[in-house]
Amino acid sequence: MRTLLVTALAASLLVVAPEAEAATIAWQPCPDQPAAECGTVSVPLDWADPRGPRADLAVSRVRATDPARRIGVVFVDAGGPGGSGAEFARAPYLSAEVRARFDVVGFDQLGTNNSSAIRCSAELMARHPGDDPADEAAFAALAAHNRAVRDECRARHPVFDHVDTARSARDLDAVREALGERRISFYGISYGTLLGQQYAELFGPRVRSMVLDGVIDHSADLRRLVLDRAWAVEESFGVFARWCAENATCALHGQDVSAAWERALAEADGIGLGRHNLIQWAFGEIRDGAWESLASLIVDVGGPRGLSFEPNYDSLRYAVVCQDFALRFAGFAEYRALREAELRVSPTMRGSFLGHQEATTCIGFTAPPANPPHRLDVDDAPPLLLLTSRYDVATPYRWARDVHRQAKGSHLVTFDGPGHGVYHANACTRAATDSYLLGTAPARDVTC
Repeated sequence: MRTLLVTALAASLLVVAPEAEAATIAWQPCPDQPAAECGTVSVPLDWADPRGPRADLAVSRVRATDPARRIGVVFVDAGGPGGSGAEFARAPYLSAEVRARFDVVGFDQLGTNNSSAIRCSAELMARHPGDDPADEAAFAALAAHNRAVRDECRARHPVFDHVDTARSARDLDAVREALGERRISFYGISYGTLLGQQYAELFGPRVRSMVLDGVIDHSADLRRLVLDRAWAVEESFGVFARWCAENATCALHGQDVSAAWERALAEADGIGLGRHNLIQWAFGEIRDGAWESLASLIVDVGGPRGLSFEPNYDSLRYAVVCQDFALRFAGFAEYRALREAELRVSPTMRGSFLGHQEATTCIGFTAPPANPPHRLDVDDAPPLLLLTSRYDVATPYRWARDVHRQAKGSHLVTFDGPGHGVYHANACTRAATDSYLLGTAPARDVTC
């Protein structure tokens, strides 16, 4: 799959090529899965300069298993940012009935995986001074660190300034064109829902159907991106505590869960693990709806745990998230005020690990984002299907409801439980999604 183009700037993986797009994709059996097809699509490095340098996008396709009843193509995106759409297409994630009727296609967005992956200096990122600066000097140190990481990464990766999600939406349409498809369906999870939304904004008439699972709200400003997530994780911890009180399978059943959590934080500090790491692990368990595992984590603080993100997510926060959202602090005073608000909203979980991390990654950035946040405008697209869980801490329930209001005519399917990405939450969420993709939208909003 690594068929990136070589030039005199060998490290850039870019080449100057004619303006014309390749009419077709030269498909080959995928090395790790011969029943699937792998190929590349050439796109401009900068869509404003189509005759300039170009890059290859890695693409995968799994053909419909019932070609006589084939409806078309469904693009899939695994989110992240940094998830491999090409690998996701080869996974049997969608139901057998959907895979029977659709070719499943995915591509690695520019800057990820086998499409000129951006990987900032691990050594430089390891010098991170901490994401909760206590004073002006610490804030300035974090700003200088972020700029140093960004500048080193930009110098090493010429694609760095060309990987925001609006740009990826244009790449998605280039893949559609290379496939020879007039319209596409789409299923995206988490950050992949932003790719879907931006494609529907730019190319609405080319959308047949679109499922957004775990919905990003691109209209969220700095304050909402942090505080909405902080509120969601605090609320979810409260639901977890009530579940423990009612279920003997909880390792904390019969205990004061909040008091046990505070003891665990102190123990994490005492054994050298650090409460920051414990909070990070706990966030991962809450995000996944893994309440039994969360209870075990609190009981056994030193046990093996980890919070997994997409392969180059740490690098892509700088290149993608800071360009998709206006996460810009005027100075330490603004940061301190927002941090205090975050702790008021979420005293138990000390705020949102994810929201706080993403916002503080952009401290030191002053130029406006390349892909400014805005309310969704998809009037030219068919009604979208939005999937959400009631207690999603990565993409809060409020975001799905807000996008539902912004996207007139959209359908909202709510899983009344925890977790992030709910297509497989139960039979109800799967049935609503499959019926929509196959041609029958819900008559009204659905709670599963």
